[in-house]
Order: sequence, then structure tokens, then C-alpha cells
Amino acid sequence: MRNKLGFIAVSAALALGLAACGGSGAGGGDAAPTKQAAPADLTIGVAMPTQTSERWIADGKAVKEKLEAKGYKVDLQYAGDDIPTQSQQVDQMITRGADVLIIAAIDGTALSSQLQAAADAKIPVIAYDRLIRGSANVDFYDTFDNYAVGVAQGKALLTGLGLLKKDGSKGTAKGPFNIELFAGSLDDNNARYFFNGAMDTLKPYLDSKQLVVKSKQTAIEQTATLRWAQETAQKRMEDLLTKAYSDGTHVDGVLSPYDGISRGIITAVQNAGYGTKGIARPIVTGQDAEIASVKLINTGVQSSTVFKDTRLLADQAVIAAEAFLKKTTPEANDTKTYDNGVKVVPAYLLPVKTVYKEDIKSVLIDSGYYTAKEVATGQAG
Repeated sequence: MRNKLGFIAVSAALALGLAACGGSGAGGGDAAPTKQAAPADLTIGVAMPTQTSERWIADGKAVKEKLEAKGYKVDLQYAGDDIPTQSQQVDQMITRGADVLIIAAIDGTALSSQLQAAADAKIPVIAYDRLIRGSANVDFYDTFDNYAVGVAQGKALLTGLGLLKKDGSKGTAKGPFNIELFAGSLDDNNARYFFNGAMDTLKPYLDSKQLVVKSKQTAIEQTATLRWAQETAQKRMEDLLTKAYSDGTHVDGVLSPYDGISRGIITAVQNAGYGTKGIARPIVTGQDAEIASVKLINTGVQSSTVFKDTRLLADQAVIAAEAFLKKTTPEANDTKTYDNGVKVVPAYLLPVKTVYKEDIKSVLIDSGYYTAKEVATGQAG
């Protein structure tokens, strides 16, 4: 918006008013109100973390398409999960004159200098799904209810094991069940919300010994998965099976915070004979409804996933960006929860849905998120 919003100067001496756009308006008589620049004159920088996850590919595409449909120019960049690359990309967006920045950070603490540069240039910053920490220069946060995601994952694990029914009532199973816990990447602020929501949900069952973490790895630092990497999760699950289950006992369930991690876990347990040698597959949760995992849910290999409709998140990001472009304040529905260490960032939280096999058609196919063919093949597009 810098130098893109001008004033209309109207000369009382002329019968025909002349409009002047660009810098500050000048001329005889009273200036008309500030005029909003046309969308085609405005650029929104969109910084996404990686293209290794189909979720982030879908997010970037959705945000770009929705902004372009309104006429805005979009500078969309993916950083390949490399922090210096993302820092450089954001620097370049600022240098090229972005009017708003929408950033899904790789590391929520690594962009302080870029955010300061944005603030100096009066560029609003919207944190997209991942809270940016350690800076006062985060203006808004668009996300899902991340604690509720963790609660949903915890309930999904309990439901899969039979300790709960889908409606939340008590199930018929008694346990005890052996479970293992996985968390996300500690440089992503969301990982702690997911883990805390899940652990608060599982705690009564852990306290009563209906659930047993046989490895005794229950702290987020012990269970974290750097960069949410599938290969890292597979290696850790293999190590857990070797060290904690070499006595012939079996793992009954695994709390997984993300579908990529889930697929790593599933590969590890399948390689160990689960599901193929008369050993029941463990209940494995997930998140993001990635098409490869939706296929696994449809075929009974993965138990569930938490669906976060990225179309709604993209819509909300566009709404927030347009509010800033109009020099108004985006609507927040949470002004207390998301403290980034320097300030509480106003946020808009979207709801989530747990998807089991029987929900795939109603939640994912009927809504147009996937087609039946995509679910059957495990490939989108």
C-alpha cells in the first residue's frame, strides 16, 4: 500500500474534477477521502515452508488462486524446509514491495529480522497456521484450533482401541493397551498444542493404567519428530519396537500428530510383521487428511486422521489480508490463547473434523475435497 494509495485532488477552479493518484494528493480546495488502490496494483507475498507435504502444496495453491481471483498479484514461494531459504525469500518479498505478507514459517523463531524489516516498511504480517514466535511484529494469526486437534487425536486413539465410542461415551474395552507417543517438530509452535491436547485427553487412562507407554517416553522432547519427517518417524518406531517390544509384547496404538509421521510408523510396524503375520495392526491416528493416508484409512491400515479444511484457512487468510489492505483490523475470535513470547497475537481459529473410514465419503468426497477415484488410488489430481 506504500505509495500506492493516493488522494483525489479537486480544483474548485475547474468544472471537471481531476483525479491524481500516486503520492500524497495536492491541489486547491479540500482533498477527497483516501482512495483504495486497485487490487491489480497490490502484491501479497505468500511464504510456504515446503513442497514435500501435499498439505502445503494445497495451501499455497488455494491462497494464490483465491487472491488472484480477486485481482491481486501474488508472490508465492516455497522454501524446501530450509530456514535460510525462507528468510531470503521473505527479504526479497519486502524488497520487491509486497503490501501484505502471509507466512507459514518453517521455524517459528527464525524470522525476527525479516519481521522487523516488514514493520519498518509498514507491511502487515499474517502468520498462516504456524505461529511466529519472539516478535512483536506479527499482526494476525490464521489457524485451526490446535489444542482441539490434539484432543481429537487423543479421542481418536481411545475410540480406535474401544475405550471410547465415537460419540464420546464409554466403550466396551478395558485394556490395558500398550501405546507409543509421537509429537511434531519442536520448532513448530503447533506441535506443543497438539501434544498437550492429546495428553490431557489420554491422562486419565494413563493414570488408571488402561494405557501403558511401554517405552516410558512420554515427554514431548522424547517424542518430537524434527521437520515432521516420515523417515525420522519410521526410524524412531523401528527403534521403539526393537528396544521396548523385543519381549514378544505388541504395541496396540500409536498417537501420531500428522499423516506423514503416521505413514512412517505404519511402514515400521508392517516391516515388523504387524498385519501380515497374524499380529493385529496398531491403531494409528493422524492429521491433515493427506490423500495417501486417506487411502490407508479406507483400506483399514490407518485408523483416522484429523481433517483441517485448507480451503477455509485460505479463505480466512484472504479476508485478513484484505482487511489490512483496507487499513482495517481483521476479525479475531481468539485474543487470549496465542502468546508468541512477546505479545498475544489476535487469531482466527477454524474448526476441525475427525475422519474415520465411514466418514470419508460425507466429509471428504461429498464436499469436493477429494474424488472417489483419488481416495481409491491414493493420488490427488
